[in-house]
Amino acid sequence: MARETSLATVWLMMLRMMEAQGVDVTRVLREVGVSEGVLRQPNARLPSRLTDVVFAKAMEVIPDPAFGLRSAEYWHPSNLGTLGFAWLSCATLRRGLLRMERYARILGNRFTYTCVSQPNGLRFIYDHGRGEDPVGWPIADFALSILVDMCRTNFGARLAPLRVCLRRPEPADTGPYTAFFGGEVCFGQAEDSFLIDMLTADTPLPTANTALAATFDGILAGQLNELVADDLVTRCRAWLLHHLTSGEPSEAEMADAMGLSRRSMQRRLNEQGWSYKRVVDDTRAELARRYMGDRSKSLTEIAFLLGFSEQSAFSRAFRRWTGLAPRAFRLLQA
Repeated sequence: MARETSLATVWLMMLRMMEAQGVDVTRVLREVGVSEGVLRQPNARLPSRLTDVVFAKAMEVIPDPAFGLRSAEYWHPSNLGTLGFAWLSCATLRRGLLRMERYARILGNRFTYTCVSQPNGLRFIYDHGRGEDPVGWPIADFALSILVDMCRTNFGARLAPLRVCLRRPEPADTGPYTAFFGGEVCFGQAEDSFLIDMLTADTPLPTANTALAATFDGILAGQLNELVADDLVTRCRAWLLHHLTSGEPSEAEMADAMGLSRRSMQRRLNEQGWSYKRVVDDTRAELARRYMGDRSKSLTEIAFLLGFSEQSAFSRAFRRWTGLAPRAFRLLQA
């Protein structure tokens, strides 16, 4: 199993929050064997187990059980690396959260983000990867408070999730949670998540910059590919990004590019719950949503960029991905 690590600059948010509440962070860093200089190196990574140690220490000395919520006051895009600046350029919150889901491993490979579309909105689920360990409670507060504040930065301070679910038991004072999130907060749940309504999720954002977003996505794809070079799905997707404009590549061509026989690639993809067809379809779906946000690209051009020989084939696929025809989708985004 790959070593569990997290981006060192993420620690800056955590430590600023703790320092503001009286924690001697210099002493904490010394105790866990981390130098302050490492925290400012753009691509440095630290073992995730040290995060648990630091949060456990904070739980011992900070009397407020909701201390993790204060993290929203101390985040900065640079703490999240390229992903932080890519967030600021996202066209909608949905696209931004999907980008967070896709590139979460750059921030850390112990936790996961998952976006789920449902009739009443978009649910964003955070799994800290700590199981039932109580140290996961403030870690979830830390992560969700920052993510919700990121949404408010792009959308507006008035944003309030419809519902927030937390795995932690209900605290004696729930006030800090309702005050911060502004909507219904439920404790003792099966997941840590927040739900935003469809209109909020899909409203075009004033901070959007399609050209910058595309540039950042290229950088992020490269970072992710380097980070998980042994992840065959990631490698296949990165290769497809550069070859779809020449038409849909064959399974044999992709296997050859991966340095594998067709049968070996099939087996390894299957072990990860994927197939050649699913990788191609998933990559196309992601690119389609990105290209549709660029009004300078015609539907015919987008179909070509996705490797479709006919626009009708693209339209059928797009309807399957989104439930809407491409023109109808663009009208809703106008």
